[in-house]
Amino acid sequence: MRPVLTPKQMRVIDAEAVTDGAPMETLIARAGAAVARAAKRMMGGLYGRTVVVVTGKGNNGADGRVTGRLLADQGVRVIVIDADRMPPRLPVCDLIIDAAYGTGFRGDWHPPSTNGVPVLAVDVPSGLDGLTGLAVPGAWRADRTVTFVALKPGLLLGAGPALSGEVELADIGIVLGMGNVDINEVEVTDVGCWLPRRALDAHKWKSAVFSLAGSAGMMGAANLCASAAMRSGAGIVHAASPGIVSDRTTPIEVVRKSLPAWNWSSDILDEINGDHARFKSMVVGPGLGRDEGTIAETRKVIAGANIPMVIDGDGLFAVAWGGDGARDIVRSRGSGTVLTPHDGEFTNLLGYPPSHDRIASARRLATDTNCVCLLKGTTTVVAEPSGEVLIVSNGDQRLATAGTGDVLAGIIGALLAQGMHPFRAAASAAFLHARAASLFDADEGMVASDLLDLLPRAIAEVRS
Repeated sequence: MRPVLTPKQMRVIDAEAVTDGAPMETLIARAGAAVARAAKRMMGGLYGRTVVVVTGKGNNGADGRVTGRLLADQGVRVIVIDADRMPPRLPVCDLIIDAAYGTGFRGDWHPPSTNGVPVLAVDVPSGLDGLTGLAVPGAWRADRTVTFVALKPGLLLGAGPALSGEVELADIGIVLGMGNVDINEVEVTDVGCWLPRRALDAHKWKSAVFSLAGSAGMMGAANLCASAAMRSGAGIVHAASPGIVSDRTTPIEVVRKSLPAWNWSSDILDEINGDHARFKSMVVGPGLGRDEGTIAETRKVIAGANIPMVIDGDGLFAVAWGGDGARDIVRSRGSGTVLTPHDGEFTNLLGYPPSHDRIASARRLATDTNCVCLLKGTTTVVAEPSGEVLIVSNGDQRLATAGTGDVLAGIIGALLAQGMHPFRAAASAAFLHARAASLFDADEGMVASDLLDLLPRAIAEVRS
């Protein structure tokens, strides 16, 4: 995992480092040296090169000035420009080093065009909010960003990924203790270590999933969810949908359970909690429907089931139904629960939309419901009630198509059934979901069902 520190946390870490005997000038010198090394790599050498360094008043500007001096000492022609007195046109150069404004930026900034010259940003691209990823119009797009000690949330959220380019994390001699970091970005090696492996003596019931999903006209969501669970390690999946006795579209590997249109919650709970119950996790919600009878029965199942559960789609609508006290059904669940809202579902649950600070919003929902919260987005934020956060940033626009959320719910259900902790299961599922999409061989045209065949390959690549 790569540590992530908010700008406020970073200021505290900087102050503690100085208090412990590392002069700020030393930290700035190390940061400048790291940026200078990155500049050399970007230009392929230093001989005959011209670099424009744009500097501000704070430590970010100081880093840039050190970088400029180091490059000049090695024969580079360096032009330093004050960020507060930018010319309408930049001098001709081989590289622009953006050291104008760091994570504490507030206000407006209207830099001139780069005219296609590569940009190397110091800590964060100027004009980018280091906490939220919001950016001022016209902010430069960096080809590379060198950031220090830890990633900043703004590099991963909002406009951050588009503006930051390739992000390099530089060591400047500040060692983070275990108590300093409560936000981390998930990497492929983390998921590879977390994923369970099927034992030699495994049988299908050791990772059995029960899916309560689908309704008349909405069986596609149920089938995507069930198939994704099978492709992600579930040994067997039983699928039940209100009012559906049989369905020809159900994948042949999935066991279809007939369910009446009304008063079915006791049947489900008997199967989940009975003396011979063998299911290890449950998925509730994809395509389930929103009529009052279905909502009432769904709420009974959510409150009464005693196995780990992922609640998605119409299941989240059922949780939110009934006002402020409605969320009590998930607060009191004894087994691990994962909620997977997009922004609209988040609004239904809490009565207001996520703020620009998506980490704080995910934490709020996790704390308020006593559940793991997976807040969907191009960058996915997963929070648990303790406040710990995992960020999954490998997704892209290919996942912005109908049904991909149903696939994600099925993956989470399968990982829960294999015994993964809900927090890691949610983050791992989001990573695998995005990894599978990245294997699709075109930028457009992917549909949710394409992910099903790509999931085993994604899992194999992550494990290797």
